[in-house]
Amino acid sequence: MNIKPLKIGDVTIDIPIIQGGMGVGISLHRLASAVSNEGALGVLSAAGIGFLHPMWEKNPRKANIIALEEEIDKVRANTEKPFGVNIMVALSDFENLLITAVKKGVDVAIMGAGLPLQVISALRKAGIKEWKTKFLPIVSSGKAARIIFSYWDKHYSIIPDGVVVEGPKAGGHLGFKREELENPPDVFDIVRDVKRVLARWEDKYAKHIPIIVAGGIWDGKDIYKAINGVGADGVQMATRFVATYECDADERFKQAYIQAKPEDIVFIKSPVGLPGRAVKNKFLEEVEAGVRKPFTCRWKCLRTCDYRKAPYCIAEALTNAAKGNLENGFAFAGANAWKVDKIVSVKELMDTLLQEYQMAISEMNI
Repeated sequence: MNIKPLKIGDVTIDIPIIQGGMGVGISLHRLASAVSNEGALGVLSAAGIGFLHPMWEKNPRKANIIALEEEIDKVRANTEKPFGVNIMVALSDFENLLITAVKKGVDVAIMGAGLPLQVISALRKAGIKEWKTKFLPIVSSGKAARIIFSYWDKHYSIIPDGVVVEGPKAGGHLGFKREELENPPDVFDIVRDVKRVLARWEDKYAKHIPIIVAGGIWDGKDIYKAINGVGADGVQMATRFVATYECDADERFKQAYIQAKPEDIVFIKSPVGLPGRAVKNKFLEEVEAGVRKPFTCRWKCLRTCDYRKAPYCIAEALTNAAKGNLENGFAFAGANAWKVDKIVSVKELMDTLLQEYQMAISEMNI
């Protein structure tokens, strides 16, 4: 196979594809273990993970921790390959979830929706002096990468183990202003900017900092462009993995992708103050029209959420969607979700991506 493994420190991922973390309840142990078993990096999403646990009503904070521990154990029971956890920095219990993942020996922690500046201090406060987990912040600009790496270097004398560069075609919450999304930058231009920024720390620490490209990566040709065109070390893909049998979401969630047309992929204003991308449905149309969806907030799961002003609970809406209740929720999705036309196995998807990658190599060598 003519594709280089993705190396993040001493973690080797045979196929340089990371399955993006998708919450709430979209990428859990079934999907993550299936992806890892195919040689890529399967990733659990920690966002709202306790919503699906029986303890949620009594103790949401504890439910999140227990649910994450259980999902990690289930992945480990189904694969011996490396796997990761995606933990949003915006989560109120980000530090506790991160500490849990590190204590459980997860191979990779991917951190987006905010700048993960306090990672090492949180571990040290918890009495953790050594860890095997590799840390990958998600950034959408060279500026964000500079802030994170400068902070870690200055305060901890270490740097993150790599970086995920996420472009504007990603699904879910986006690290761009709404006006930027109307005239979006090319993700490969952002990668070039991040590479320039990171060169300083590569020199200082005398090591290569792997860059993973995310947001709009659809097929093997895109993977080829990322790796051979701009010199990235790998890619992160999420949307394609929703349309697999092993994806933990309900079948009705997957069908929302299959039935979507290009005009159905829309931007939304999330109650947490960030723009997002989702599949248009009646729920979102009603919210857009000013209809409020009453809810009881049992747990302020996101730091930036003002539940008193929010028109609906996004965690509840996403949990409903994962269970197939799209009348009371909606599906986050990447810009290319409308291209999904069938459900396949993770193995079929991986085989197709690798075949397309090899074809791209052949075309370039003609």
